[in-house]
Amino acid sequence: MTIGRFRSAAWASTLTLALAGAAPLGAQEIADTIYMGGPILTIDDARGTAEAVAVRDGRILAVGELAGMTALQGEDTKVFDLEGRAMLPGFFDSHGHVVFGGLQALSANLLAPPDGTVTDIASLQDTLRQWIDTNAETVQKANMVVGFGYDNAQLAELRHPTREDLDAVSTDLPIVIVHQSGHIGVANSRALEMAGIDGSTPNPAGGVIRKDETGQPDGVLEEYAFFRVLVPLLSDLGPEALDAFALAGAQLWASYGYTTAQDGRSSRGLYDALKSVDAGPGLPVDVVVFPDVLEDRDFIAEAASREYDGHVRVAGCKLTIDGSPQGFTALRDRPYFAPVGNYAPGYAGYSAITMDQTQEAVSWCFGQGLQIITHSNGEGASDMLIAAIEEARRVHGDPGNRPVLVHGQFLREDQVDSLQRLGIFPSLFPMHTFYWGDWHRDHTVGPVNADNISPTGWVRTRGMMFGSHHDAPVAFPDSMRILSATVTRRTRSGDILGPAQRVDVMTALKAMTIWPAWQHFEEDDKGTITPGKIADFVILSADPTAVDPETLADLEVLATIKDDTVVYEAQPGERKGELGRAPFTADPMMAHRFLHALWQAGDSQ
Repeated sequence: MTIGRFRSAAWASTLTLALAGAAPLGAQEIADTIYMGGPILTIDDARGTAEAVAVRDGRILAVGELAGMTALQGEDTKVFDLEGRAMLPGFFDSHGHVVFGGLQALSANLLAPPDGTVTDIASLQDTLRQWIDTNAETVQKANMVVGFGYDNAQLAELRHPTREDLDAVSTDLPIVIVHQSGHIGVANSRALEMAGIDGSTPNPAGGVIRKDETGQPDGVLEEYAFFRVLVPLLSDLGPEALDAFALAGAQLWASYGYTTAQDGRSSRGLYDALKSVDAGPGLPVDVVVFPDVLEDRDFIAEAASREYDGHVRVAGCKLTIDGSPQGFTALRDRPYFAPVGNYAPGYAGYSAITMDQTQEAVSWCFGQGLQIITHSNGEGASDMLIAAIEEARRVHGDPGNRPVLVHGQFLREDQVDSLQRLGIFPSLFPMHTFYWGDWHRDHTVGPVNADNISPTGWVRTRGMMFGSHHDAPVAFPDSMRILSATVTRRTRSGDILGPAQRVDVMTALKAMTIWPAWQHFEEDDKGTITPGKIADFVILSADPTAVDPETLADLEVLATIKDDTVVYEAQPGERKGELGRAPFTADPMMAHRFLHALWQAGDSQ
């Protein structure tokens, strides 16, 4: 016998199970694949750890002791030997932006260590110059440069780059760079000119065009000033470019062990791109799509379904109330602690939409019986969401739609009580403790309140489920970094931010598997290794419950298995966590076609 579809896995080997004395079996009882040879963490409280799993027709047939699988093996059964590695249910993305993640994968990497090399304005400029030189032919054809992932909190200057900083790279080429939060961007003079933004351009509602002392735009665009150029135009791009983003994003997610991805704040155009890829080369993972409820309600009402069409389904509505906490655009209920920048005394951020818009959108979703997931970071934004859901439930009752709060970075404890009372599922972002924990402690909320960002401890004290997400492309969809941050809450500097908010490894794993599956109404099919569920698995280099918690971030995803098929395998010498080294190939020209279309459209606004 051979391992068949698993043959190419360097760390797998063929194993023949003893069949002597086994009685002949009907075809319906024979497994296609048997997984064995390492700890299998089922995340099923009734089963714990298993020795073997049998799969037939993409569904789990049996889970238990290896000896009990002998009777399920037939002549054509393939055997996957884990060789001591750990197998878990495939990770379920509690919140992310898988198509936009494809743009991240195809752009100049402006991330700070450990995910990139940018530490100051000079290194950012050097990275852009190097990327332009490396991609000279593409840049010449597209006449556009994009960079993704700079973080002013990690730059030595502790400020955003400006148009002058980008002009030092090029005044001929339009350059736009995207803040790691995805809520702020910077354009050079040429790009601003092409977008039609000058000193006379007013701030849009829910956004800011930053100006210098002369009244001219300094290049930094906040929230809807940036979104009005970037996000809506994703749907207007040519299908080839969007398809490239969708495929690259899905492959990136698969490389970190995700078998179900989310495309939050999506659109009809992005949905069509996902469907196009699925019909062509095929998506390696399932994708749940949440279009913006302020943009295309007819599409949401028409397309929403609990059933997948291939590997894609529209799952409900996305609403965004405020912005980025580390970028000081999230709406707080009090002033920021020590914001870095030109902020007036008492500055507390701002909402991207009004209370009336929030209430009307939430009420519409409740009235339609649709799930709504809502971006809310600051306490003020969460107050708005809680009030809107309370009113929607008064008017419509409880439609059983499992509303979701996304992020909740600065939640107060009384707000957690309200989430529990109203049945709001918290999809939290504890990876913030690593990437921006020190920044929150020193600048956004101060040392006392920083201990309670992403308050998983408060949630568990109340017996509530939660999801733990990456919000990629805000950060890499790095499942092991998520696991580590949820368990240890270590900051970049090594500080432990809020020891009381830490949870154990199994709880953190549930927040990446069965609880997000419940969040998306998919708990009957995904989230645990249980007979009858879909054969979605991830194989890790070691059992995360058996290693030092301080080493969780060092665990590796060795393989991702979707529907009993390997969709990702780690390659020898592969270095994940750096853009440009992801285990997939995609045409970088697609990113530039995107940008070219972006600025053409911006020029016409």
